[in-house]
Amino acid sequence: MNNTEPVNLTEALASFTDVYSPRIVARMNDYDVRIAHTRGEHVWHVHEDTDEFFLVLDGRFDLALRAADGTERTVELHKGDTFTVPKGTEHKPSSPGASILMFEPTGTPTTGDRHEGDIPSHVDSTTGHELA
Repeated sequence: MNNTEPVNLTEALASFTDVYSPRIVARMNDYDVRIAHTRGEHVWHVHEDTDEFFLVLDGRFDLALRAADGTERTVELHKGDTFTVPKGTEHKPSSPGASILMFEPTGTPTTGDRHEGDIPSHVDSTTGHELA
């Protein structure tokens, strides 16, 4: 990946249509900056050793969060909203349609260190794809 040229996020998002299949638009230290389209349900999952940062670029993006005691709450995010899921927190993204930007350590799988149930066919279990 070449970090010496600017990346236009609007153009990058227009270059693919897959949902929950993030593209890496930049790398910074040991982190990937990823963008993704979202629609439908993701899967309950957890990242044991890292926080996960989200910025909603367009649309609405919901994060269901499950506390250690099993209680659940949902955070509804809109364009311009940011939210960080703390490491070790089970979460399940869902969306009626959105575009998001994420910061995650390079190599972090989209379905976490562990996940609940089968991975739906529209969810790409990946550590991110290079931007074409």
